[in-house]
Amino acid sequence: QALLWDSFQRVQQQLLKRQPLADPPVLPPGHRPLSRAQSSPATATVSLPAQDTKALALPVQEQPPKPHFTTGLVYDSVMLKHQCSCGDNSNHPEHAGRIQSIWSRLQERGLRSRCECLRGRKATLEELQCVHSERHVLLYGTNPLNRLKLDNGKLAGILSQRTFVMLPCGGVGVDSDTIWNELHSSNAARWAAGSVTELAFKVATRELKNGFAVVRPPGHHADPSTAMGFCFFNSVAIAARQLQQKGKLSKILIVDWDVHHGNGTQQIFYRDPEVLYISLHRHDDGNFFPGSGAADEVGAGPGEGFNVNVAWAGGLDPPMGDPEYLAAFRTVVMPIAHEFCPDVVLVSAGFDAAEGHPPPLGGYKVSAKCFGYMTKQLMSLAGGAVVLALEGGHDLTAICDASEACVSALLGHEPEPLPEDSLRQKPNANAVRSLEAVIQVQSRYWVAVQRFASKLGCSFLEAQHHEADEVETVTALASLSVAVMVEKRAQEEPMEQEEPMNQ
Repeated sequence: QALLWDSFQRVQQQLLKRQPLADPPVLPPGHRPLSRAQSSPATATVSLPAQDTKALALPVQEQPPKPHFTTGLVYDSVMLKHQCSCGDNSNHPEHAGRIQSIWSRLQERGLRSRCECLRGRKATLEELQCVHSERHVLLYGTNPLNRLKLDNGKLAGILSQRTFVMLPCGGVGVDSDTIWNELHSSNAARWAAGSVTELAFKVATRELKNGFAVVRPPGHHADPSTAMGFCFFNSVAIAARQLQQKGKLSKILIVDWDVHHGNGTQQIFYRDPEVLYISLHRHDDGNFFPGSGAADEVGAGPGEGFNVNVAWAGGLDPPMGDPEYLAAFRTVVMPIAHEFCPDVVLVSAGFDAAEGHPPPLGGYKVSAKCFGYMTKQLMSLAGGAVVLALEGGHDLTAICDASEACVSALLGHEPEPLPEDSLRQKPNANAVRSLEAVIQVQSRYWVAVQRFASKLGCSFLEAQHHEADEVETVTALASLSVAVMVEKRAQEEPMEQEEPMNQ
């Protein structure tokens, strides 16, 4: 700001002196001149009439300097262009308005101005291939404009195998949910993956404190060779693999609280002990999309025990909400995460478990405040190096409220207290059964969860009382055993008579 202010003053002086500007203002190295993105507010063009020089002397309100080591936000209007050729968003729950609304909300609430805003970038084909097959990357990572630069022989063979479906709206999709726009979808999907990766690196290297990626299309359903469930490239998985390969990180935690299981992320890291994947999702014994993510899917080979599924069962009778998610975090997510002790935490932050989503898209009742609370809990890991990346969530008010709560928590604001009834309410019987199944399976791999098996049915407040009582008991026992040891030593070792000191 100081630099811009200096440049501004120089321009004003030159104008007043009626002489041409000698040199353009020098920008610091490494920064491109900012061009206006389609999404950013239009800059007011000020005309400076020659006769009215007094108008230039208006006092300028200086903004306090923003700390550099802060929360990073990444967003770009490139990702708005991925839309169905039918042109009607009402047919498609995953549309550009999702990220536009969140970006506007963060601006309205003054959160964007407190963060470091990044434009993001497009993932390279090599980066995409660190988790996806070459065929998949060429199929969904290229468009007619950039295919000209690629190996035509290989590409022609792959493109000839493409199968698309006609959608009821008149558009084209890779399946009945996942629309495809031949010109813009590949760019948007690559931009989402590249932006999450860029933000993850800035947080992992401690250039930024933590971050939130406002991106689309989502990614966690994309497996190495399949696009599905609105997803083409698994952005969070790509960021994790890049942090492993280039960032040399050996312990990465991925928490996925989207209401749908991240089948793609699970598959990619199923045999990898360096990436711990913990997902909380509606499962209903495999009857809710995508059907994967049972509690007994724990990883394989060297990755056994590094895949944790909190698979909610019992449908919407009653729906899961704050008491259930708080219980899962208290008894499974945080104990295992602390025991794993990650270097960085990536969150597949889908907000479709938020209240406001109809049953086919979730039907749960998690509050925005609870998402903020879960974010704050995760910030106790990895020295606070936490990156949230938007996945699902389709009710605009719900996803804006939840995003606002999460960014506010990342900035270090004290989250609003959860409603009293959420804190007093015990998790429902279906949730307790679901958590019992997880603990039974995972206690073979994680010592930390064993002590919670008997307390799954507690409300948040009851659990806090138990914790306080346990701490008191442990402290009392510790001081008692110290007193006993001192007493015992005193009896066993009578003090020797000290010799008088010779002067």
